[in-house]
Amino acid sequence: MTSSRERYRAQVRAEIKQHAWKQIAEAGVPALSLNAIAKQLGMSGPALYRYFAGRDELVTALIRDAYRSLADAVRAARDAGADLARLAHVIRDWAREDPQRYFLVYGTPVPGYHAPADTTAISSEVMTVLIEACAARPAATAPTSFDAHLEDHREWAGDHPAPPAVLHRALSFWTRLHGVLSLELAGHFAGMKFDPGLLADEEIAALEG
Repeated sequence: MTSSRERYRAQVRAEIKQHAWKQIAEAGVPALSLNAIAKQLGMSGPALYRYFAGRDELVTALIRDAYRSLADAVRAARDAGADLARLAHVIRDWAREDPQRYFLVYGTPVPGYHAPADTTAISSEVMTVLIEACAARPAATAPTSFDAHLEDHREWAGDHPAPPAVLHRALSFWTRLHGVLSLELAGHFAGMKFDPGLLADEEIAALEG
């Protein structure tokens, strides 16, 4: 059970985040202004700071929401039986639905901002699902020197017990998918007159093989 005060506080925080996303969509994260949001909500700057202590706390809340949204989408797809290719399309669809949300977590770091450790924990849920999907497929290549390197640097995978070759495959899948996505969403393919979706399909197929 929550009190009316707690429900009101949660509602106001949600409204603040909605206005923050609108600001980010219009001018980017560096232009995020709590005072401007306060005016839009009809409250004073000091009043808004009762809900978020500062810009960094608000950015952290937005990042957590973004990672949670993506992690939930990926996990739901996995639970529905999605294979590696389908998971990639789920990630791409999520990114295309709101490019600014995507760039907040996978784009250029926000100047002067350092995310708390728990945001990384949420993002690792996505990688765990990809590792599991890669582990379900037979190894396609012989071990490499990078596989051996990964054996000594498994922290990014959340200490997942998968062998290094599987971790390598998941990492390659993740980096190549985000490479295409980042270029597509930033508009770098616009003048090339080809379908980025087909390029994404080719990259996914290559990594599945």
